[in-house]
Amino acid sequence: MKMKSEFLQNGITLPQSEGLFKLGTDAMVLADFAAPPKGAAVCDLCAGSGAVGLLLLARDPALTVTAVELQEDACALMDRAVAENGLEDRFRVLQGDLRQIRSLLPAGSFRHLVCNPPYYPVGGGYVPADEAQAVARTELCCTLEEVCTAAGWLLQTGGSLWMVHLPGRLVELCCALRAAGLEPKRLRLVCPKPDSAPSLVLLQAARGGRPGLKWDAPLVLSKADGSPTEAYMRIYHME
Repeated sequence: MKMKSEFLQNGITLPQSEGLFKLGTDAMVLADFAAPPKGAAVCDLCAGSGAVGLLLLARDPALTVTAVELQEDACALMDRAVAENGLEDRFRVLQGDLRQIRSLLPAGSFRHLVCNPPYYPVGGGYVPADEAQAVARTELCCTLEEVCTAAGWLLQTGGSLWMVHLPGRLVELCCALRAAGLEPKRLRLVCPKPDSAPSLVLLQAARGGRPGLKWDAPLVLSKADGSPTEAYMRIYHME
């Protein structure tokens, strides 16, 4: 399996295997949207190869991350990232099934969570032939409700969860969050161009929060002529 390393920010690199767990727009915009305070302890659910956690670590040298991931190959990539970047004291890799979250971590372990979960229900979209990609893309091993239930278990009262998902599942997402005791508080749509429909939705939810949803201005990644917006340049550290 061929390997390469993606350079993130402030000297942090993300090891990647060719064709698997590639750094995508969803990870970049989620890391930008998430706003844990300086020096926070953050849990990354459905961590994949650790891209979101590493992006947060690159932004804040005092932050610590616990990454929860089911797939062995993805955890191996995170272990490699820890070694390459000297993050042994800041990045913990926890291989396990979030459906068994109560046996993995105590209730209320974190005040800050990020999550880039599988997007498609079983039978609801294209399933890649590769097993690792199929598990990462579809809900073969965890449903949206199970992801939200795990987040509700881990979050302290008043804590925040930042998620990225598909706009077409926004209603399901909000219902699943509320069922897990997580109140949607802030939402931002991600649009490829100014006149295009959103391709992603970013949502912050609070454990035990009061009803009331704030809509941010849409995040537009490209101008009408296809050139990158200032927001895209900032998120991809191209300024």
